[in-house]
Amino acid sequence: MRVFKRVSVYAFCCVFGLSGCVTSSPMTVSSGSTFGIGPELSSLLKPDREAVIDESKPRLDIVIPVFDPGLPEEKKPTKKVESTREEVDEKEGVWQAESFSGDDETVWPELRRAEANRFAYKLKSALEETGAFGAVRVVPDGTATGDLYVMGRIGESDGEDVEIDVEVVDISGQRWFDWGFDHEVDASFHKNIRNEGKDPYDPLFADVANQIALQVEDRTSEDLTELQRITDLRFGANLADEAFIDHMKIEGGQVDLVSYPSDDDPMLRGTKAIRVRDQLFVDGLQQNYQSFSKRMEDSYLIWQEQSLLEIEAERDAKVKAAGQAALGVAFIALGVLAVAAGARSDNLNVQSLGASAGVVGAAGGVAALANSFQTSKEAEVHRNALNELGESIDVDLAPQVVEFEEKTVSLTGDAKEQFAQWRDFLQQIYEEERTPKEKL
Repeated sequence: MRVFKRVSVYAFCCVFGLSGCVTSSPMTVSSGSTFGIGPELSSLLKPDREAVIDESKPRLDIVIPVFDPGLPEEKKPTKKVESTREEVDEKEGVWQAESFSGDDETVWPELRRAEANRFAYKLKSALEETGAFGAVRVVPDGTATGDLYVMGRIGESDGEDVEIDVEVVDISGQRWFDWGFDHEVDASFHKNIRNEGKDPYDPLFADVANQIALQVEDRTSEDLTELQRITDLRFGANLADEAFIDHMKIEGGQVDLVSYPSDDDPMLRGTKAIRVRDQLFVDGLQQNYQSFSKRMEDSYLIWQEQSLLEIEAERDAKVKAAGQAALGVAFIALGVLAVAAGARSDNLNVQSLGASAGVVGAAGGVAALANSFQTSKEAEVHRNALNELGESIDVDLAPQVVEFEEKTVSLTGDAKEQFAQWRDFLQQIYEEERTPKEKL
């Protein structure tokens, strides 16, 4: 126990007066630094101001793939076995989340996967509130079409501290930034009646949205228009690359605009019509993500509050245990000193008193240490309570049937699989519409 060891060392230092017992903290360097040490470039520092919206600039459409939950790939759900059954019916088996521990936190996969969807939708709402963008859409993965892509990864989320890594890349392949964002929930947040029903993580998403809006300030209207044209061409090339590839220069993952077809170009008009259908489908997905976020809202807000309370209680228990351990160490150390002092004396009475003091000190030390171990068990109880809270949210996705004109497609599987099936359906529609019908 880190705190126990640190306090124990301090206690010995104080008792024996060892002036050479000095600890020093190693210097840490931010992983986001370009130079490793020294002042950073101003362009890489996050501006600390609110974005100013230029109404005359084109509005970019933003795509937010569902966040990476930040889970080790080897961790998989495990089957829950009913204790009253000797065998488990595969059809009736229930999936149960399995928790695992990191350096100093416990992560519950099912909760993190739920947060991956929720965080993406929360960021969508924050971006919309800025008024700086066009359509903002949450999608299953980065294959969707948009002008700007905002990809997030959850680093930590325990009700008190939340950390996410956010990478912003435009359709041309240019990276706008790749930064880490964090927020600490104040202990008094849930005690304020004005915060009832509010998500304590909201300031984090507002910060991310504002930083992206600030990036738009540095782009001219011409730059933004060019990105929108590249989006048209890349969507068209996804359906018929031979018709659009010559309008772009693609090198090293970067796309530069070489030319742009005329507005009455039949191929461009055809792909734009298909893209409208694609946008309508993705707009429909937003209702699913919104519904999911709403369904987990009550449970999640309760989890955040209870998790924070459990963390505070666990922290208090650890501090109490560390204090008791330090007291125990001090008692034992004083006992050792008493015995040593008595041994150095030629007086039998002093020797006897020293021995007695040593026994009393040792006994007091053992008692205090025993109390600290008991308090540590309380901390374990709080950790177990967090485990139970982390298993309270499920994620499920229902099949859907999409209709366009006289055609329908049934989509099954998870969101990513359904989106891939939808793209195949779009390809079929495009091929049918571009192929002239034979006259009878």
